[in-house]
Amino acid sequence: MTSEPTPIRRHHAEGVRRHRADSARQVADVLRHQIHAGAFDSTLPGEQDLAAEFTVSRNTVRDALALLKDEGLIDRAPKVGTHVAQRKVDHGLDSLLGLKETLKGYGEVRNEVRIAAAVTPPPAVTRRLQLAPGSQAIYIERLRYLGDLPLSLDLTYLDPEVGAEIITRDLEHNDIFALIEEIAGGPLGSADLALEAITADAHSAATLQVPEGAPLMLLERLTRLDDNRPVDLEYIRMRGDRVTMRGSLIRDTTSWELT
Repeated sequence: MTSEPTPIRRHHAEGVRRHRADSARQVADVLRHQIHAGAFDSTLPGEQDLAAEFTVSRNTVRDALALLKDEGLIDRAPKVGTHVAQRKVDHGLDSLLGLKETLKGYGEVRNEVRIAAAVTPPPAVTRRLQLAPGSQAIYIERLRYLGDLPLSLDLTYLDPEVGAEIITRDLEHNDIFALIEEIAGGPLGSADLALEAITADAHSAATLQVPEGAPLMLLERLTRLDDNRPVDLEYIRMRGDRVTMRGSLIRDTTSWELT
């Protein structure tokens, strides 16, 4: 009769598996950043070289590369090696910029305008834009492309005074931010934003050409004019497999002391 492994051995084996999985995630995180930063022209170093660089086993490296392959970042094949499949584009969070301004240098940004009309918005939107109850707002829905790649689905509610003029302009080739500033005759002031991970519903998936349930980033942004008047409320669904959100933060030096 074969006896069961002792609890000590079983716990040790589980600990080894957990340790390797943790190490693989750590390796994958560093490699992911290097891929997006362009550290590799097209081909990643071999497993043995990566194992030496990260001081891990080749099995750990294989696990890390499997994670990146599942994300669609790399391709792997015997006798061919590991190659970069795609790189994400960087979307900054530390400046108030439109998508065309943000992705300058990555390629042409164009907009497919799906809806541009006056609507009676939900009460929550009315309150965020500080409109009178029952007031109309201008609603614009755009599918935004980087080259031929659908990158984001933008749902925008605008203050009616500014928005009524905006929908007469060229929305296919311009950022709404740039149009607001031109119409208002001055720069935008500030914005409040929230970023969260969601999954693609059937409609969003079909529109953005991703599988249903694929990871998306939802950016909610309320933008104000320089007099602090809210003018633009956006709900932006971005493809999680194509966009990396980046920003630079500064520590508040008045809060460093321990309490």
